[in-house]
Order: sequence, then C-alpha cells, then structure tokens
Amino acid sequence: MTSPLPQGSRPSASVLVVEDEQGLAEVLAENLVEEGYEVTVAGDGEEALSAWRRLSPDLVVLDVMLPQVDGFEVCRLRRAEGDTTPVLFLSARGEAADRITGLKLGGDDYLTKPFHLHEFLLRVKALLRRSQPTAAERVEFGGHVVDFRTWTARLRNGREVQLSEREVGILRALVGRAGEVVSRDEIIDRVWGDDTFPSSRTIDNFIVRLRRYFEPDTDVPVFIHTVWGVGYRFTPEPGPGALVGPLEEDEEEHV
Repeated sequence: MTSPLPQGSRPSASVLVVEDEQGLAEVLAENLVEEGYEVTVAGDGEEALSAWRRLSPDLVVLDVMLPQVDGFEVCRLRRAEGDTTPVLFLSARGEAADRITGLKLGGDDYLTKPFHLHEFLLRVKALLRRSQPTAAERVEFGGHVVDFRTWTARLRNGREVQLSEREVGILRALVGRAGEVVSRDEIIDRVWGDDTFPSSRTIDNFIVRLRRYFEPDTDVPVFIHTVWGVGYRFTPEPGPGALVGPLEEDEEEHV
C-alpha cells in the first residue's frame, strides 16, 4: 500500500514502513506523508523484501516482530545482497541484547515501542539527512586528491594519508557545502549523530589535523577556514596570491 502525497507536492524522500499492526502502520504513514515523504506500507516480512527490492526506498522503517520473516532476518538478507539503505528498527523488545542484535545485522537505529511520534519523525529525518550524499566520491583541490570510498588522501607531495572516519565525515560535510559556512552543530549532527555530544574543542582538534594534511601553512589556511563563533568554510580554489606550493616532508604529520 502506498500513501499518496497531497496534489502538487513532491516527495523529499521515499520511506518503506514495514509494520503488521495496521493501526500503527496507518498512523506512521499519515504522519510521514504530512512531513513530505512518499510512503509505502508492507505488513509482513515477505512483502517487505519484495517492496524493498522493487522500490529501492531511501529509508526502511522495520518492525522486528513480523509474520513470515521477522525484521532482523529481512535486514540481514538485504544487507547480504549489498543493499545499504538506512534501517530504523521498531520493536517492543527493548532489551540491550535485542538492540545490539539489530545493529549488528545492519540496522542504523533502534526505537522501542511505545515511542513518542515526534521522536520517531526526528529519527527518520536524521537518518535520511545522514544518508544523503554530501560530496562526490572523489575530490581534488590544491594538488590533493581525496577518495571518500577508501578514506585515503594523496597529498600534492605524493604522500598518501589514511584518514579516520571522523576526518572523512567532517571533510565530506565541508566539501559538500563548498563556499558556505557549515556550523559546528551541523557537523556534530552529521558526523557524530544525535546521541553523542562532542565538545567544540574536539571538532577544533579534527580541523587542526585536516589542516596539517592539506594546508601549506596551518597558521594561514587557504582551504579550511574558521568562521569564529559559527563553524567552518571550505574553499577549494584559494584566492590570488595564496600559497599552494608543495608541502615539505617534515611538515606532514600522521595522527
């Protein structure tokens, strides 16, 4: 079953809701549609697998206790097939062991019933935001080449650096908004998630590390700029006169 959007509106994303409790499925679908999503509802595991493969949704809201095939197995099968669609598990089973199982099988988030509708919508929004591409898989600037698929950077002096998960996340966020200011709060939300709250100093330290890789002079950055009190801005093409010559060997630091 697909819930249509109001006439004239365009979906911001497609969501597959897999829930065998019809009343709950209808409530979730109605509220997701009001938020601007295109929604398809499946009532059991086999229907879920079929709809997931056929529709390639942007997000799957997946109940754990389902007829035919349970939600854990549905997720495991799709992950084994190479599908990386974000999955939000819903379940009345809130024990730590169940949450761990869901995450180990490839789930991205786990919400225990009963839950607040507003929290559900916020989690959907957060998962969709994180899954949206923020930059090309490969970016070149100042003689550097960064491959986001392998988390590696080949510097202009020929050296290769293996980036950490946080470094890649921050760089993706900045590159995807080149020329714009990206706030610290947005970086925290996209790189650390809603349940972790690093200090501003933690983010600053990662920025320092990125500058050590890419800036010819870390005291006078030409690519990664600080906008005091707000966040950071990435400039792929420095202005006239900016120093972009090759780094010396002793200027590099691997962290």
